[in-house]
Amino acid sequence: MVESRRGASARAPRTNFESASHRIVLGDCVAEMSKLQAGSVDLVFADPPYNLQLKGDLKRPDESHVDAVNDDWDKFDSFSAYDDFTRAWLLAARRAMKPSATIWVIGSYHNIFRVGAIMQDLGFWLLNDIVWRKTNPMPNFRGRRFTNAHETMIWAARDEKAKGYTFNYEALKAANEDVQARSDWLIPLCTGEERLKGADGKKVHPTQKPEGLLARVLLSSSKPGDLVIDPFNGTGTTGAVAKRLGRSYIGFERDKAYAKAAEMRIAAVEPLPEDSLAPFMTAREAPRVAFSELIERGMIMPGTKLFDAKKKLGALVRADGAIMLGDKVGSIHRMGAVAQGSAACNGWTFWHVETKKGLKLIDELRAEIRAGMAAE
Repeated sequence: MVESRRGASARAPRTNFESASHRIVLGDCVAEMSKLQAGSVDLVFADPPYNLQLKGDLKRPDESHVDAVNDDWDKFDSFSAYDDFTRAWLLAARRAMKPSATIWVIGSYHNIFRVGAIMQDLGFWLLNDIVWRKTNPMPNFRGRRFTNAHETMIWAARDEKAKGYTFNYEALKAANEDVQARSDWLIPLCTGEERLKGADGKKVHPTQKPEGLLARVLLSSSKPGDLVIDPFNGTGTTGAVAKRLGRSYIGFERDKAYAKAAEMRIAAVEPLPEDSLAPFMTAREAPRVAFSELIERGMIMPGTKLFDAKKKLGALVRADGAIMLGDKVGSIHRMGAVAQGSAACNGWTFWHVETKKGLKLIDELRAEIRAGMAAE
């Protein structure tokens, strides 16, 4: 009979591999997560067993062996046993999550629909399903089905009323050439030097995820300093990426060999420079700067003229911070709207001041003030 994985073996040592704010706990994830302080975790990434239901060795048409997932940790007595295990670890993770925390769960068609239904039953609130499209998927050797070229990730909040969860929308958009990030991610499988291999040259873990996938997950839904946990640590991809990106990390793993490989991997990671990890400040989050401050700081003098980008329109800067366009007086926003005959305008990105090097957006002057505020 196959063990259902609801609990750790009595012989499994419970050891912590510790390295500053990054550690791996050896033991059953359900039991060990229950020891975390309730409401202490910012982000959960989970890559649970897929329960592939393989009935024997997977072979190619030429009868050669395919290196597939056939480990005991992926085997369960029944769908019911798998569902019980899924509820147990999800409940343990949910208890540890902050009210504003989110959770990612990755899976294939074998398990992700069961996991998603259980998540909804337990009160999680689904935010997105993300399709990880593999650029180099394993082919379907027998030609009896479509090639399995993707996996699905569920991203969910702790509950329906969750507020304030992290989603770095503006940073993702900026990195995507100012286009909204989509829910289909084209990322190759883990290969080459990134793939951990043992002394025998064989893969240490059959389902090691690419660091590029975890980087996108963490960059999209966490901040530097956040606590990230992974109930199924494996060889530590989540932990390695978390350390590189300045996040704290706790991974849970039952297999001592996997845990040791992960410990060595994470220890070798060098965190990125702090200034490269600084949170992306949105316009809404940035400190407010009034146009009058540019005048008070001597960056724009009263009597200066502001121009549109083509220098067809000019408005006079008044000492009180208003500007005059013809016989009309108002804010930079109101006069920008009047100049265009529109209902509204962002004056910061419409008006320019003339310099020796040409026209300069007044928004660039505001950015200089904000940079000074951040440095103080």
